[in-house]
Amino acid sequence: MQSWYWLIIMAVLILIEIATLGLTTIWFAFGALAAFIASLAGANLIVQIIVFLAVSLITLIFTRPVAVRFFNSDRTKTNAESLIGEKAVVVEKIDNINASGRVALNGQEWTARSSDNDIIDVGETVTVDSISGVKLIVSLSGKTAEKEEKNG
Repeated sequence: MQSWYWLIIMAVLILIEIATLGLTTIWFAFGALAAFIASLAGANLIVQIIVFLAVSLITLIFTRPVAVRFFNSDRTKTNAESLIGEKAVVVEKIDNINASGRVALNGQEWTARSSDNDIIDVGETVTVDSISGVKLIVSLSGKTAEKEEKNG
């Protein structure tokens, strides 16, 4: 009779996966399938649970990164994500200590902070390194290239 429980658990996990499409429960559905097979083979409940956990963790650890990369390969950056790596022009001096600084990017002004706490003067061209809330975290365009040369 325990075999049916594993099938029910697997079906529920698959339904959750279908509903969310987030690659979150499918790994545990594989574990439930393995536990179901162990149950049919006559394994006791403790062994079934161990098989469920082991298979779930192994599939999660080894296949999730590949699956996420495969499913997100054609993902298009949207909104703020698309600004990372873009060039902007400083329109108000960037000074992290005084909490000041603005840049113009794609016809819009953004609050900006320096990624390495440098003071960046008006007119300088900067590169957007990341976004923190509604602030662009930027660095001097020349410094970004220098950092890549040193690291690369």
